[in-house]
Amino acid sequence: MRDIIEGPPEPGAPRPPLWKRLAWFIGLAVSASAVTAVVAYAMKALLPDYPHG
Repeated sequence: MRDIIEGPPEPGAPRPPLWKRLAWFIGLAVSASAVTAVVAYAMKALLPDYPHG
C-alpha cells in the first residue's frame, strides 16, 4: 500500500518546477486568508449590536 504521508525528499533529488511551488504557495495563502475572513465575520456576528452615538 502507498504511504499516505510522504517523507522528505532524498538528498540530491530534483526540486519540483517553479510553477508548482508557486501554485502551492498561492493556494495556501488564499485559503488561509479566506479562512481568516470567515472566522472574523463569524466572531463579529457573535458580538452584541450596540447603538452608535
